[in-house]
Amino acid sequence: MFKVIKKENNARRGEFVTPHGTVQTPAFMNVATCGAIKGAVSALDLKNIKCQVQLCNTYHLHLRPGDTKIKQMGGLHKFTRWNGPILTDSGGFQVFSLAKLRNIKEEGVYFNSHIDGRKIFMGPEESMQIQSNLGSTIAMAFDECVENPSPYEYTKESVQRTTRWLKRCIDEMKRLNSIEDTLNKNQMLFGINQGGTYNDLRIDHMKEIAELNLDGYAIGGLAVGEPAEKMYEIIEAVEPFAPSGKIRYLMGVGTPVNILEAVYRGVDLFDCVMPSRNARHGQLFTWEGVRNINNAKYELDESPIDSQCSCPVCQNFSRAYIRHLLKSGEMLGMRLSVIHNLYFYNNLMEIIRNELDNSTYTDFYNKYKNILGVRI
Repeated sequence: MFKVIKKENNARRGEFVTPHGTVQTPAFMNVATCGAIKGAVSALDLKNIKCQVQLCNTYHLHLRPGDTKIKQMGGLHKFTRWNGPILTDSGGFQVFSLAKLRNIKEEGVYFNSHIDGRKIFMGPEESMQIQSNLGSTIAMAFDECVENPSPYEYTKESVQRTTRWLKRCIDEMKRLNSIEDTLNKNQMLFGINQGGTYNDLRIDHMKEIAELNLDGYAIGGLAVGEPAEKMYEIIEAVEPFAPSGKIRYLMGVGTPVNILEAVYRGVDLFDCVMPSRNARHGQLFTWEGVRNINNAKYELDESPIDSQCSCPVCQNFSRAYIRHLLKSGEMLGMRLSVIHNLYFYNNLMEIIRNELDNSTYTDFYNKYKNILGVRI
């Protein structure tokens, strides 16, 4: 299912074969939380901006419109009109970040909906059932996300519970994939490495879950407030113990510089709401750094957002026009900005793959790690 085509130091160029198409890696997954990218961007738009994988959220879709309704509609692929791979996260992060009241038990988590306050229970089996109803290509195991920093002993107990939950996810997915009316009987399962900011817990957990022969392995619970250098340290600590023949996914990351650094350390797959969220507020990524299109200096600027960009926005619209749209509260301003940022990310990944193909990634990394995060 995953093949490493080429390596340059720890950086890996690969192919990930799924039931809904082959993903060229390293790759960035575009986050369509409720089945669409915020900013009025549809699955049809994603096909035109080099997107390979769409990510949807189990928690949000379970609450609204309901995973059973999506199953009645033929699953997420038919519902959203995206025909490539779809990854659904388990809902674990949202339960722990959005639910105001929650009670963690061995069986799962009792919590109140952030929408209407109604009481809900979600455990490993429920998460797998929801994701099976959604019919996604890849399901994420249900895990507990702890705050950083958290006490060592609590983090250790949490990791052990996450492992027990993972084994329940494996059993439930096997059961679901054997049922006649299951939408995707070849649904894949990724396990999630946890352990907070403690290297020893991270390493021990990766060793333990590596023995379970999952379809892929994610590093979760990072990019939630800890320094970037600590995140890189944890990746370096965990990477030698992740199965070399399985895809590696760094969850919720991140900036273009974060991606350059993580690819350099052996990560294959990424997702983050940052490119779309920042775009809606006028923070646009370019090959010169980050541009705040709201600045007054762009009021009469006829240039594209990025003169080096080939996206449909940069080929047709000026900085002045996009600034005007955002200042006027026009939805088109958000839409064009989001399309540009997502194209930038997807194109960045394509260029990274080309650099790896040509054994020149280290030079590319050394040049752009000091440029892409600069505020223009």
